[in-house]
Amino acid sequence: MSSYRIDALTTWAAQQNGLSKADITLSSAVGDASFRRYFRLTLPNGTTQVVMDAPPEQEDSHPFVTIAQRWHSAGLAVPRVHAANLADGFLLLDDLGSTSLQDLFTDDATIQTYHAQALSLIAELQNRASPESLPDYDSALLGRELDLFPEWCLNAWLGLATPESWHPLRESLIQQALAQPVVSVHRDFDAMNLMVHDQRLFMIDFQDAVAGPLSYDLISLLRGRYCRFSDKQFSDFVTAFHQQAQRDGRLSERVALATFLTQCHAMAAQRSLKVLGIFCRLTLRDQKSGYLARLPHFLAHLEDSLAALTGLNLPAQAAFTEWVKLTLRPAILQRLEGAAL
Repeated sequence: MSSYRIDALTTWAAQQNGLSKADITLSSAVGDASFRRYFRLTLPNGTTQVVMDAPPEQEDSHPFVTIAQRWHSAGLAVPRVHAANLADGFLLLDDLGSTSLQDLFTDDATIQTYHAQALSLIAELQNRASPESLPDYDSALLGRELDLFPEWCLNAWLGLATPESWHPLRESLIQQALAQPVVSVHRDFDAMNLMVHDQRLFMIDFQDAVAGPLSYDLISLLRGRYCRFSDKQFSDFVTAFHQQAQRDGRLSERVALATFLTQCHAMAAQRSLKVLGIFCRLTLRDQKSGYLARLPHFLAHLEDSLAALTGLNLPAQAAFTEWVKLTLRPAILQRLEGAAL
């Protein structure tokens, strides 16, 4: 970040508070996987705010501002936007601190408690925020996400051909997603995007929100990068979600738990495949380090989901599962042995 841009950012942030640059202190904070950068602004009275620097030629901040204002008005736990200079890519936000949810994953009991709290936050989002003004998470978008897997993971990184079982499985996963009720979807409801502030969970990084499947944010949480739940733990969380969604009307009482559980496993497979592709793209195209080391974790998520779908007669699922076991897993592990992680 150039000294000129830092100076412009500091001047703008000071002006929004009716102060001069000399009155404030700006310190850097950590960002992840994007061109956005965050700075903590300390005011003369000791209070703090966060300044987001999102260069407009690389990041479009309009969706973030629009969604933040709409969701904040709906009473949802998101940072308030105090000021926005979209032409320069500067935003002034609430400071939610530096503790994200994964920082509190210290033992099984704590993990269970906070995941239950996060499920309640998903319910609030789906009940309070209308999906009508959000982009559709339609078959085209679901397909583009899935296609990241053969393009970047198989072809570009592993040098593998796409198996014949891929295309019918791809279509089956899309149809399972489209069969669900449409709600507001954060789209990256991961523990790193949930900040713990004043004993409450707040959502950040929601600029890619869409109108999409009921189970998507649930799966983002349960099949995220920090935990791998047992089959029983996963089923227990899904059961609790299913019951609550039926009680408050998000899900029809005609949708049996077994049906919804199948949809969740299919959604989990879709997301794991997408993530495998994204992590390889971040490595190869964007020169981001550290993502290859996470591939085995999401490969395990994929295998868990495919195993749960065994026997349900999803097109090509059995053949694809066998290919993952015999070809994909050995190829990833062998490639990682020779890669600098």
